[in-house]
Amino acid sequence: MTARNIAYKVLLDIEKNSNYSNIALNKFLKDSKLTNKDRGLATEIVYGVVANKRTLDYMINKKSKIKVKKMNHSVKIILRMGVYQLLYLDRVADYGVIDEAVKMMKKIDRRSSGFVNAILRNISREKDRILDLDDSYKNLAIKYSYEDWIVDRISDQYGKERTSNILAALSMRPRIFLRINRNKLRDGENLSDLKKYIVDRLEKDGVIVRDRHILEEAIEVENFKQIENKDLFKSGYISVQDISSMMVARALNPKKNSKVLDLCAAPGGKSCHIGEMMKDSGSVLACDVFDHKIKLIKAYSNRLGLTNIEACINNAMVINEDYVGAFDYVVCDVPCSGMGIVRRKPEIKYKKKEGVDSLPKIQRKILDNASKYIKKDGVLIYSTCTIFKEENIELIEEFLKDNKEFKLDSIENLPFERERLDKGYLEIIPDRDDMDGFFICRMKKI
Repeated sequence: MTARNIAYKVLLDIEKNSNYSNIALNKFLKDSKLTNKDRGLATEIVYGVVANKRTLDYMINKKSKIKVKKMNHSVKIILRMGVYQLLYLDRVADYGVIDEAVKMMKKIDRRSSGFVNAILRNISREKDRILDLDDSYKNLAIKYSYEDWIVDRISDQYGKERTSNILAALSMRPRIFLRINRNKLRDGENLSDLKKYIVDRLEKDGVIVRDRHILEEAIEVENFKQIENKDLFKSGYISVQDISSMMVARALNPKKNSKVLDLCAAPGGKSCHIGEMMKDSGSVLACDVFDHKIKLIKAYSNRLGLTNIEACINNAMVINEDYVGAFDYVVCDVPCSGMGIVRRKPEIKYKKKEGVDSLPKIQRKILDNASKYIKKDGVLIYSTCTIFKEENIELIEEFLKDNKEFKLDSIENLPFERERLDKGYLEIIPDRDDMDGFFICRMKKI
């Protein structure tokens, strides 16, 4: 099976079953015999089509009397794949892209192959001028492929002039970061020594390492394929975690032998980072609502050799009397719209307004419950991976108004300007900070 055949099957799964792109891609790549190069092409096509779906449909509709929404799934997907390759990839000549698309269509529905051929040839002839969208506000939703309401909300909150910059930043290729496991430090060894050992092994394996010195435990890499099969990963020296996500445990900055609760922990990255920072002392209770997610957390902590992580089922929306007043630190990284990590999960671009608007009520309920689990003088971290203010600072302001026993607490241990951290919350915005969008708030119970 070719890279394009795999990409087609993944995209069909997404279109018909509303599956997430990363889950569908992993499902079909898992047992494939594709080379690394072809796996890369299949991945590129899948993410490219999903991330640019609205733009691609706009182009197809300009050249087709039958509009995309009236096409059957197979025709729609093969056209999107073809147009994406014609407009955004240059590794294959146009005639090769069109020929492959027509061959695929013939195998599925021969009657539609002529239609696919005609549309793709028309777009190929005019591709230098067909993407005629400038940065005027009216074109942004089509150019960057978003639902209109999302662009309008970003504009309302950050201004029209900045909206284009934010959308452009969210369209950048995501960077890959590895987190070094401090638990692997030997006696007399410091983190720099461990980092050098890991970097040397990565480079011997052909991995490109770009150490931007953002966090001492973070390494940026390129060309790191099938990470889960690498010895460094399997033996627990490294984990994959975005740099913005690492900031949460850093903002918590827990002391050794502390008692920590992570209310929405799966798949376990933040919990394990906290466990590493405490040098495998104290305890981290990592909770989630589904059993299969608890298994993910346990597998994660076991791989790292951490003994201070306990994973258990708990519904963050329901008060747990056993937790009340029991913890030194509580982290609630709540379910959110994900509008800061669009480049990693492009389906987010097409979320419905109603679903996103229902989130603050859920987030506030989780935060209210979390606040009851803190000891006096304890620390509460609230975090999201979104840039929408109603899920972030606006929700925190309402919470503090209703809970006078909590106050914003200056954040330490993060590489940002002091005036941003002294506020007690950090807004990481992709266009300004060159990383995924995140919100991290540190509060103290007084």
